[in-house]
Amino acid sequence: MDYETLALKLIEEQHTMTLATSGAKGPWAAPVYYVFLESAFYFFSNPSSRHIEESLKSRRTSAAIFSPVTGWQDIRGLQMSGAVETVSPGAAALRAMRSYLQKFPFTRDFFNPSDLIDFKAFSVRFRVSLYRFEPDLAYYLDNSIKFGFRERVHFKKG
Repeated sequence: MDYETLALKLIEEQHTMTLATSGAKGPWAAPVYYVFLESAFYFFSNPSSRHIEESLKSRRTSAAIFSPVTGWQDIRGLQMSGAVETVSPGAAALRAMRSYLQKFPFTRDFFNPSDLIDFKAFSVRFRVSLYRFEPDLAYYLDNSIKFGFRERVHFKKG
């Protein structure tokens, strides 16, 4: 069975990823909206938020994506670890922002219909920066296959 395909399908179906960090104040978890491009998760966050400060300082972050379910047999998800980095304005940032606006069209509601929504306008309006989480370790979980099923997956670039 191709577990990477199942993991990618889950990533496409879901909208939020929970980032987990740890620092001087202890462990912390924060949900973020994401888009998945070229083997990495792109998301916007406030640069002074705890999860960003701790992620950038430690250079290690874990993340999880799960589908909402009511029964244990339906649990499907991803457990990942990797690094978060700031994405500077440029081609990658523009691609990520365009994908983000397509996946989350409600974000346009915060602008006037005549506004040009470019990377700078988006960042200023929401007081956010763009970040990239690239997992270096990822496991796909799926209790519909077997209770406690977990298989390592690899995301291919490009």
